[in-house]
Amino acid sequence: MSVIIFLVILLVLVLVHEWGHFFTARKFDIRVDEFGFGFPPKAATLFKKGDTEYTLNWLPIGGFVKIFGENPDAENTTGPDANRSFVNKPRWQQAIVLFAGVFMNFVLAWVLFSVGFMSGLPMSLQNAPAGYELKDTNLLIVSVLKDSPAEIAGLESGDKVVYLANREDNFLEAPNITPEKFKEFISENSGEDGVEVGYLRGRENKLNTVEIVPKTDSETGSPLIGVALDTVGTLKLPLFSSLWQGMKLNLSVTKGTAVGLYTLIADGIKGEGSFDSVTGPVGIVGIVGDAAQFGFVYLLSFAALISINLAIINLIPFPALDGGRLLFLLIEKIKGSRINPKIFNITNTIGFALLIILMLVVTYHDIVKLL
Repeated sequence: MSVIIFLVILLVLVLVHEWGHFFTARKFDIRVDEFGFGFPPKAATLFKKGDTEYTLNWLPIGGFVKIFGENPDAENTTGPDANRSFVNKPRWQQAIVLFAGVFMNFVLAWVLFSVGFMSGLPMSLQNAPAGYELKDTNLLIVSVLKDSPAEIAGLESGDKVVYLANREDNFLEAPNITPEKFKEFISENSGEDGVEVGYLRGRENKLNTVEIVPKTDSETGSPLIGVALDTVGTLKLPLFSSLWQGMKLNLSVTKGTAVGLYTLIADGIKGEGSFDSVTGPVGIVGIVGDAAQFGFVYLLSFAALISINLAIINLIPFPALDGGRLLFLLIEKIKGSRINPKIFNITNTIGFALLIILMLVVTYHDIVKLL
């Protein structure tokens, strides 16, 4: 089921991206030869309207648009329909067509966040907008340290802490548990018998319990169980407030994602990078499954995050990506003439091949993590 949900999300995100290219190309009277649902090989032609053939393809991983003149050759540069070729349009029009896909991904993320706020968006208490109150707050485990007492006991990210108890009848229960009180309770009740943690997982109402014996930190001497905690509640807003807060959250997440990607690339260039912080399709399927368990709003938020990631990655000035094509336009503007079509096409082909190799490597590491 997680695979199907992931494919549906990917289909929507990619089609919205490609629709941006399609819409602006049509507005500038650029011929669009094909709008494909999924990737080739072609399964069927759904219908044809004007110059555009709408097709259904066998690989259900998004979609594409085939714009006349996107890859320069003799036919689209000097042929009978050359005046409707992408490559013969003013560079500012080409730039808008290229950027439109990325722009639509940002718009989609804004819409998804806004719908989330209208429905009731889960949010950290410390990140809640000023003047708004969160409802149904819970102490949530947001991460579990590998090989920690918490992981060994079976606690997972997303578990809601309901109570803490020990053998001496010391007891602390929601809603009075905060991250600070949790840490204090562990510190004060870290005997040999350990601490009992009551929690709820996902959307089930069944109370689960585990016994955890804290481990003493070698540096600080403090007893730890290896979890990061946050107080999370639901923020539900009216329409216009949702649109405004959705835009603010969109900009905040975009900034954070861009900084994170820059850091990842910079570390890679310096030889300090690691695939441990990179998640590919296989890893995302697992995350989608986890998000779906928590509810539809969580899934909307996660789809918005993927949409923003897709937009930012496409803006990287690398051949075969929209950012790479925008870089070529800038080079052409500076040099005052077109890049040789052979160099252009070869560079994009090599770039596409490198992206495929990178995707295969990331997928391999996803599988290794699961094993």
